[in-house]
Amino acid sequence: MQKKAAELERMAEVLVIGEQLRLRLHEGKVIKDRRHHLRTYPNCFVAKELIDWLMEHREASDRETAIRIMQKLLDQSIIHHVCDEHKDFKDMKLFYRFRKDDGTFPLDNEAKVFMRGQRIFEKLMNTENTLVQTREEEGVAFERAFVASEFVDWLLQEGEAASREEAELLGRRLLEHGIIQHVTNRNHFADGELLYQFRMNFRRRRRLMELLTDRCRTIPENQDSPFCLRKQNPDRRNTSFLSVSPSKEIKVTAVRRSSMSSICSSSVYYSSSPILSSSPPVLCNPKSVLKRQVSPEELQTPGGPYIKRTFTIVGDAVGWGFVVRGNKPCHVQAVDPSGPAAAAGMKVCQFVVSVNGLNVLSLDYRTVSNLILTGPRTVVMEVMEEVVQ
Repeated sequence: MQKKAAELERMAEVLVIGEQLRLRLHEGKVIKDRRHHLRTYPNCFVAKELIDWLMEHREASDRETAIRIMQKLLDQSIIHHVCDEHKDFKDMKLFYRFRKDDGTFPLDNEAKVFMRGQRIFEKLMNTENTLVQTREEEGVAFERAFVASEFVDWLLQEGEAASREEAELLGRRLLEHGIIQHVTNRNHFADGELLYQFRMNFRRRRRLMELLTDRCRTIPENQDSPFCLRKQNPDRRNTSFLSVSPSKEIKVTAVRRSSMSSICSSSVYYSSSPILSSSPPVLCNPKSVLKRQVSPEELQTPGGPYIKRTFTIVGDAVGWGFVVRGNKPCHVQAVDPSGPAAAAGMKVCQFVVSVNGLNVLSLDYRTVSNLILTGPRTVVMEVMEEVVQ
C-alpha cells in the first residue's frame, strides 16, 4: 500500500511538472504552429530550440541533461513526436508536442483523479470563498483547512458532483491519492464536521531536474534530516556548504538551497549550474547544536527561562532554508542566512512547538518534516527559545 501511494505521488509530480512546463512554453511562444513541407503542425515545439530554452533558463546544466529531462516526459506520454516516428527525444530540428495540446493524453483512472484534483485546487484558490481558512479541531488551530461537509456543498455547487454520495466518494479518492488529508491524518474523508487540508500544493514551482531524481515522501532512517545541508561533490575543493556550530557564524558562498521537497539522497546543495553527481551526498551536520536536551515539560513550565516566538515563513522556489533535527521536541539545527527562515527571524537552537497550528512537541523531526513538506508553501511555526540572562 505504501509503495502504491509513493508511485501515485510520483506520477502526480510528473504530471504537474509537465503541465507547468507546457504553460511556460506557451507563455514564452516556444510552442506555436509550425510549417514543414507545406504542412502546418499546430501547437508544437522544435526539440533543438527547446533544449536551448532549457539551458537559457537554467533548467539543465548541459544538453545531455536536457535530453534526459525531456525523455522522461516522452516516456510518461506527456509529450510525443508529432508523427509518432521517434520514440527518443533528439537534439535535432524535430517537432514534438504536448499530448494535452492535441487531446491524445492517455487518461487512465489515476491520471483523471490527479487532473481533477488539480482543477478543484485551482478553482478554490482562484475564487473568493470562505471555505479554506484557519479552523479549529479538538482545540487546535489549522491553517488553510476546510470542513468536509462544506467541501461537499461546494463540490455540488460547482457541478463537480451530482449528489452528496458522489461528492463524498470524490473526497475519498482525493485523499487516497494524496491530494488532500485529514488535518491530523487520523481519519478518512467523510461528509461531516472533520477538517481537511490540501496535501499537494499544485502551485509550488517544480524544477525540471526533479524528473531525474527518485524522490520519495518518506524519510530514510539513516538521514539526520530531510533538509540536511550537503556538499555536492567531496572531490571539489570549495566551501560552498554550511558547517554549523552554535558558536560560529554561518556563511554561504554562491550556493542555492535545495528544495525541501527533494528529501531523499538525491537532494543536494547546488551551484548556479546544477549537475547530477554520481558521488554520494555527504552530511555536514552530524552533531547537534544543542548543549543539552530539553523536555516538552521543561519548555512549558510557567516562569521558565523560555519564551515563545511565532514565525511565518514563505518558501521560495528552492525551499524554506532551515534544518530540523532531534525529537520530543525537535529543534532548529541550522538556518540558511540567505533563506526565508532567516528573514523571518528563525535561529539555531530554537525548539519547534507547533507547525501550522498543530502541536509537535511530542513528535520527532521526521514527522515534523513531513508536516511541513506536505503542507502549504506558507508555514506558520511556533518555537521556544532560551532567554539569555
